[in-house]
Amino acid sequence: MSPVEEIAAPDRTTFERDIRPLYRPVVIRGAARDWPVVAAGNRSADEALGYLEGLDSGAPTMLMIAPPDQKGRFFYSPDMRAFNFRREQATISQLADHLRQIAEQAEPIGIYAGATSAASHLPGFEADNPFALAGPETGATTRVWLGNATQVATHFDLSDNFAVVALGRRRFTLFPPEATADLYVGPFDVTLAGQPVSMVDPLAPDHERYPRFADALAKAQFAELEPGDAIYIPTLWWHHVQATAPINILVNYWHNDAPHGGGFLALIHAILAIRDQPDGQRDAWREWFDHFVFGPDAKEAADHLPPHARTVTGPPSPQRDEMIRRFLAQILNVR
Repeated sequence: MSPVEEIAAPDRTTFERDIRPLYRPVVIRGAARDWPVVAAGNRSADEALGYLEGLDSGAPTMLMIAPPDQKGRFFYSPDMRAFNFRREQATISQLADHLRQIAEQAEPIGIYAGATSAASHLPGFEADNPFALAGPETGATTRVWLGNATQVATHFDLSDNFAVVALGRRRFTLFPPEATADLYVGPFDVTLAGQPVSMVDPLAPDHERYPRFADALAKAQFAELEPGDAIYIPTLWWHHVQATAPINILVNYWHNDAPHGGGFLALIHAILAIRDQPDGQRDAWREWFDHFVFGPDAKEAADHLPPHARTVTGPPSPQRDEMIRRFLAQILNVR
């Protein structure tokens, strides 16, 4: 593994022009060092919790709770017929109080509230703790993760992600999309919290059961983040996230969302429509995909037609996108 590249905090124009097009993760040290919640946490974890409690709207949020013997790992049950955790609801203040109670336990339960909307649950947080790279004009949503020493299984997102550590420590282990085949992807449609996950525990990999994971590790990158540090994770980059302190706060911003599920839904439909066809047909469809989707000239594949006749193969526009949606709906509704 190699460390994730570190950069000085850029302004948004510089980030969009020079960083995002590279399609690789970067760490931005001290990007949020001036946040009030970070300053509170630097004084004490209790003060950081108190800061959140002072903003709590009282709206319940979803908690994930794993028994102590799972050591903070949220995953499937051994037979994969269920999960190794349960879900409950509580307010941010109730969770904060519980975290105080179990902070000194040698083997506590694993517990966290994930992706809690700051706007609805912690009104005022966004204004007090702004992140310039994900301002309102970007369409990013501010979400808060509060919990103890837990780990989120290796997964990907269908949108770009900024993640900022506000309290505690977090270790990120990242794998590029080309490592997908070596990560032993779990079910697409029965997931822990949204996206499919890798079946391999990167903290204790079973190399006999998952031998190709060694190749994934050779491509992996890692980052250790402290309060005030941020990381940018591009869409489809796999990442495992381990919180190591008894009390941790992370703030993340998903943005540049792919509409209607993006390529992931196309992938699932391709499994249905193409994967199990005879080899000759699969090879033929590969040529079509290269010509109209992946090839270097794919965007010009319909340029031999007059503009009004390019329809669904034409350049992107709201009109073309709506035409594609209508065309797909018409085809998929035929039984």
